[in-house]
Amino acid sequence: MTNEKVLRMTVDDLIVYGKAHCHSDHVKLLLGDLLNLNPLELLNHLNDQVEEEKVEKFKNEIKSLEENKPLQYVIGNINFYGNNYIINENVLIPRFETEELVDNTIKYIKEIFKSEKIRILDIGCGSGVIGLSLKKTFPNSEVDLIDISSKALEVAKLNAEKLNLEVNFIESDVFEKIKEKYDVIISNPPYIKENEEIEKIVKDNEPHIALYGGEDGLDIYRKIINNIKNHLNSKFLISFEIGMSQKNDIENLLKHNLENIKIISKKDLSERDRMIFAYKCE
Repeated sequence: MTNEKVLRMTVDDLIVYGKAHCHSDHVKLLLGDLLNLNPLELLNHLNDQVEEEKVEKFKNEIKSLEENKPLQYVIGNINFYGNNYIINENVLIPRFETEELVDNTIKYIKEIFKSEKIRILDIGCGSGVIGLSLKKTFPNSEVDLIDISSKALEVAKLNAEKLNLEVNFIESDVFEKIKEKYDVIISNPPYIKENEEIEKIVKDNEPHIALYGGEDGLDIYRKIINNIKNHLNSKFLISFEIGMSQKNDIENLLKHNLENIKIISKKDLSERDRMIFAYKCE
């Protein structure tokens, strides 16, 4: 019997392997996540040997990327507004524009409600990043997260547990099972038009129920706005993420259904119309 030494792959070996199959940045992100290192720290560990189980996992993840699976789903988590969230194929991948929505909403809440205790509703919560970010910022608030998808709610519940946040979860098609009134209603609903061309990696991987909003992309906005009056307190804030061509239609829907409101639309950092806020201060 020989004492033959088993050659293990090093961090450098895995980087070389990964680069032969995928983009260098993706390789470093995957490997950093696998080894619990910042991608920049990998350079200080190039000669470290990696356990065989982790090598196998890394190679499987590289294969998934080659098969056009989004990096965020492969890693299984994403940083959103300073916190790490679990995500999978049952929820939309949170985008930077949604962080902008949350950031602006926080500013408006502080302006409108000062230090008041408020009640918040996140419609179509998905992984929970919006509602949970607001709960973390306003710990005294009462936050309800609703989604039509039970699988999405399972992910949101995991994230609430992970962040140690107490919120309420309701499986509901918009206001179907909602009887309460709220100070803040926020939503990033599906707004892609039925026949709109989108990136193949998005179309092939992310849940269509969270992407498509009917023929003109406005189905869920109509469902929310046409019934929102019965679920708002006298002083309120409504926050929507929108498609870049939907500003006028959504503003008109709000004006038709609500009286004496102030409407503000905002552009994202790419100068596209991506957010609408409507509020009333009594």
